[in-house]
Amino acid sequence: MWERGTKYNDGSPDIHASSIGFAKAALEAINGCNLFGEKGASWSVVYVDIDAHNRNRSIFETMLPRESSSKDVDAALLPTISFPAFATHEDILYNETKNRVLRKLKGKYGFKRYIRDGYKSVNEDPNRRYYERGELKNFENIECEWPLFYIFMIIDGVFKSLPDQITEYQELLKSLLHSDSNGDPLIPMYFYVPKEDVDKEKSQSFSARFKPCFEPGIFLWGQAMFVLAQLLTGGLLHINELDPIRRYLPSYNRPRKAGRYSAFQAKLHGTATDLVVQIVLIAESMRLQAMMGTYGIQTQTPHEVEPVQIWSSTQLVKVYENLGVNSKLNLKGRPVRPIGSLGTSKVYRVCGATVLCYPLIFEVSDFYLYRDMALLIDDIKTELQFVGKYWRLSGRPTVCLLIREEHMRDPQFKKMLDLLAMLKKGHCDGVKVRIGRLQNLISSSCVEHLDFMNMLALPQEPFYKSFKQLEHDYIGYQSLTDVPRVLNYSDQANDYFDFIHKSTREILEAIKYEDSLYAKSQLFGFLLKKEGKQYMVEEHTVEEHLLNIYHQAGCYRHWAAVRYTSSLLHHTVDSISPFITALLVHGKQLTVGVIGQKETIFDKPMTPGEIQAIVYETIQPYDIIQAVLQQEITLYCGRLISTNPELFKGILKIRIGWVLEAMKIYLKIFNFPKKLEEHSPFEVRQLLHKVLSIQNWDDKAQLTFQQQRQLEGCLCRVPKHFYRQVWDVLSKTPEGIKFMGKMLDQQPTLSDMTKSELSFSLLVEEMLNHIPLAECRQIFVELLTIVSTILLRNPELIFNQTLDLEQMVKDANHMYAKDNGFPDNENYLLNISYPQATRYLARAVVNTLLKGGSLTENFGSEDGSCKVS
Repeated sequence: MWERGTKYNDGSPDIHASSIGFAKAALEAINGCNLFGEKGASWSVVYVDIDAHNRNRSIFETMLPRESSSKDVDAALLPTISFPAFATHEDILYNETKNRVLRKLKGKYGFKRYIRDGYKSVNEDPNRRYYERGELKNFENIECEWPLFYIFMIIDGVFKSLPDQITEYQELLKSLLHSDSNGDPLIPMYFYVPKEDVDKEKSQSFSARFKPCFEPGIFLWGQAMFVLAQLLTGGLLHINELDPIRRYLPSYNRPRKAGRYSAFQAKLHGTATDLVVQIVLIAESMRLQAMMGTYGIQTQTPHEVEPVQIWSSTQLVKVYENLGVNSKLNLKGRPVRPIGSLGTSKVYRVCGATVLCYPLIFEVSDFYLYRDMALLIDDIKTELQFVGKYWRLSGRPTVCLLIREEHMRDPQFKKMLDLLAMLKKGHCDGVKVRIGRLQNLISSSCVEHLDFMNMLALPQEPFYKSFKQLEHDYIGYQSLTDVPRVLNYSDQANDYFDFIHKSTREILEAIKYEDSLYAKSQLFGFLLKKEGKQYMVEEHTVEEHLLNIYHQAGCYRHWAAVRYTSSLLHHTVDSISPFITALLVHGKQLTVGVIGQKETIFDKPMTPGEIQAIVYETIQPYDIIQAVLQQEITLYCGRLISTNPELFKGILKIRIGWVLEAMKIYLKIFNFPKKLEEHSPFEVRQLLHKVLSIQNWDDKAQLTFQQQRQLEGCLCRVPKHFYRQVWDVLSKTPEGIKFMGKMLDQQPTLSDMTKSELSFSLLVEEMLNHIPLAECRQIFVELLTIVSTILLRNPELIFNQTLDLEQMVKDANHMYAKDNGFPDNENYLLNISYPQATRYLARAVVNTLLKGGSLTENFGSEDGSCKVS
């Protein structure tokens, strides 16, 4: 609908909630549909990726009630949330979106499409493809109004049983109708402000009489909707005839047609549900099964579930590569991207075989995260919580939990047993679960028939690899003590960073006499840089030595050495791409990079290869360990935002380098003996959760005010409506706002952007990020909030000079030092309470206004003329 992209009309694309919403609705409607009806073949069935669809839903619901980064609201959202898409059945989202559209776009002749829409206005030059910078201001208050959206409100009233709304918009529409030569009613395409009334309307809204436009003849879309509205309100057409698949009903109330393919069956949000997540426990061997039995945990081996096959999700990816392939149309199959948690919770029928896949968290890979049992336990809980929350298909989800023999050797295995015992009782963090034998659970599972595979000429050998059962000569009830255990390792490593400039001979000499794994990883890293990975040292290449150190360090749980060698080997977190996408679909941007060096922004999904290249080019040259640590944090943030989105409130751009800095500050504040990189992956994840939830800490009193500001400043978390407040300040600052030498100019910023658009918020966030000290950044946030409050209470005030935030903070600090008899050589504001800082910052603001001549001396006097408390 909006082919211009961003409202700036400069050729830049924009993600629109209306587009996502319509795509979401269409995918729900067409899933499992055979395009050729009952006589269609298996190759004419449409399959919808449930995990991709869930991302669409997340994007859509996160964006609402906003339309896009550049458009705060758009009339296109009316047909998105109501007829014909009915893309949401969340009452809160529906009402918020509808009310915002009405409040901001409703006019006397229809609805504006969006604020500052220049389309078809007399001020727009039809001969130019794009607008000039700052031109949008010309269209403010003279946007065209479209009667079409009055008709959508009538139809919405019919579907939602709102008789008053129907009557209101019928009356509004009646005065706008024209007649054709036969006397039949015609709907104008739009109404516009004539040239001679532009200035009048700009100075006073609704003062001009808009003129109708019928070019280039009958506006068929508007006319068609008018006919539908007349038929509906006249009782000649029933809503079920207009909407035969009942999109207007929540999917749990829609009639369900039986079929071979999975169908959407949404649950009601916010209420108790009878959804049960089914769990199948698969033990890698009979020995492990026997041992688990001694703890009362009943499992099945791969042989016992036959003929059902247990697959890894990567095998399913290979199957889906064949979906939709058409050489005549040059169509390729599903992209080679991981199957998500929802996709691995289905049972599949493939070429006569029945298949259950274990989730991605059980994949064994090069990356070190799978070695941490505590992390796996947490991942299992998160997986079950996610599936329970977002399952949208008929039939129950069935999750395969894999238990490997190597899990027994982990010191945390007792906690795994505790988790399984909890699952056996039928619950997991509020999610209902049921452990059972796979053969008994299939009948109640969601089953997907991948019939497109039947059309392929498959090789004689099996095209899939099923999960292999380990075989042992002796099967007995072995206790955990009979199995080799992982060792804890103490490593007092020497620091060899100064060897980076030494010769190869000196490095080799140091390696001979060094036993520390961490020291060895550093030394071989220097050799790698000097001589390359194929350089031979004692009959092995440098790369082979690094791999050996990596595996040794993993066995000993020496996490710093594990991370260091993992980075040198250029390992990448498995399936990091979906977790970056998870952050993006929740409306966040992501940056990676070492503080003080270049940053790379992720503002759109990327392939794993692209991500790996960016990580190792942006981070590793400046900090070897951070190249993997930032991947870890990205993964954890992606998981957290899916289950605990409230942790990220007020954070617009997640800067991973600064998040790591906040975690280091936290460790320092609370005197942790270990460095961040020496903590286990699970401990790092716990630490991240702690830092992100700083606003809810019970032990906040243990922090100084400076430490609180440091932590919040690292996250760049700002109060609600902060960016709108900065807009208000900028509108009263003709000479612009100065952030530590960087200028935010009033023009063309205000001409191009509107107060509530995301583009403006990102611009301000970028300005704040130029402030090198996190605690100073937070002081600037406090200052801007105070300036906004003063201007709100005193609307007549204006800043005649550049608003220099750094100078105002210095002035406030000087006043505090003078009042308290301190030397004026420290930044005291950083470590005083928020109310105290507010008083001195407010005084600095008033002084700046006095100097600029926009205040009289009695401002702030005791007669009550000052409205600032």
